[in-house]
Amino acid sequence: MRAGAAEVSFEEFVYARSGSLLRTALLLTGQNQAEAEDLLQLALERAYRHWARVCRSGEPERYVRGILAHASADRWRRLARRAERPLPAAADPALPDHSAAVADRDYLLRALAALPPRQRAVLVLRYFDDLSEAETAQMLGCSLGTVKSQAARAWPGCAAPPDRRQPADRRPPREVGADD
Repeated sequence: MRAGAAEVSFEEFVYARSGSLLRTALLLTGQNQAEAEDLLQLALERAYRHWARVCRSGEPERYVRGILAHASADRWRRLARRAERPLPAAADPALPDHSAAVADRDYLLRALAALPPRQRAVLVLRYFDDLSEAETAQMLGCSLGTVKSQAARAWPGCAAPPDRRQPADRRPPREVGADD
């Protein structure tokens, strides 16, 4: 949506890019469909109110992805202020895996959801949305070093081989020397 972005209407933008933006929102919310839809709705509402400014940026999709990342950070800050109640163990909706590909994808999504929000945002923007380290830093309003360190701290948990996988309700142990 870069070429001719100044002429694109908000409705055309939403029609063309909402699927991609929803996938990003899903990753930012840890695969929570309802939260992702709410997050995307909030981001699109904010973008609509300032659509002329969004279009002047020349890259409306990038601008809206920035709104998504910031709205996600606002969400986890708000959640940190009020305690969440854990679900009872009997409410675990886990389904048996039928193939290695499904199991690997499930593990990756669970590991991503278990990461702290800042690390999750870095991985989503850097690797899923294919932004450079500098673009990710700019999008999140942090330094290039912060992006690199957050990505380095997040990768050991997401890239563990199948024989070292942890149950979904536990975070993978940090490797020795990860903070060095």
